[in-house]
Amino acid sequence: MAQRISEKTRKTSETEIFIKLNIDGTEERKINTGIGLLDHMLDLFAYWGHFNLEIIVKKGDFNIDIHHTNEDVGIVLGQAFEEALGDKKGICRNGFASWSMEEATANVRVDISGRPSFKFLMPLQAYPQVLDDKEGYSLKDAEHFLESFAKQLSMDLNIKMDSVSSALHTTLEPIFKALGKALDQATQIDSRRKGVPSTKGVID
Repeated sequence: MAQRISEKTRKTSETEIFIKLNIDGTEERKINTGIGLLDHMLDLFAYWGHFNLEIIVKKGDFNIDIHHTNEDVGIVLGQAFEEALGDKKGICRNGFASWSMEEATANVRVDISGRPSFKFLMPLQAYPQVLDDKEGYSLKDAEHFLESFAKQLSMDLNIKMDSVSSALHTTLEPIFKALGKALDQATQIDSRRKGVPSTKGVID
């Protein structure tokens, strides 16, 4: 099997981001986005997905806020996966994982379908309970990152929280761990599948 690797750089007037990805990796990780909580979540994501992942934010407009850097990391990461997967022949395509941490439980489903969508469901009353972390990262920031990632990977990403914690870290950690495991499942090669996993014969 050909190596499924990608190197991507995004350079704008606001950010400059480099990502190196190996889908069939050994959990080698080097992540520095300038956003501490996001670094930790992506480290967990790569570890549980068995991906080699290097993310370096060379420039970010942190003097304003974290919005553009957070979004652009999601964009480039999605593009890297999309490029590394190539024509997607033989992949399992979909995956599911559930993860809990203390009082928070996340259920994550992915489908590399070519039709990007993002759905995040959690108990409505829980939103005010989830506090921002000390760096100003918020639940909405995490949602924005995940939506950008799913869009660029052309993936259906559905996240349902059965319960949450008042601590943002504790709420996000099971999401990113489950996402790593679910995406690992979806990107695995099924030896029985000789072509693209779609009755249409193409994923676009």
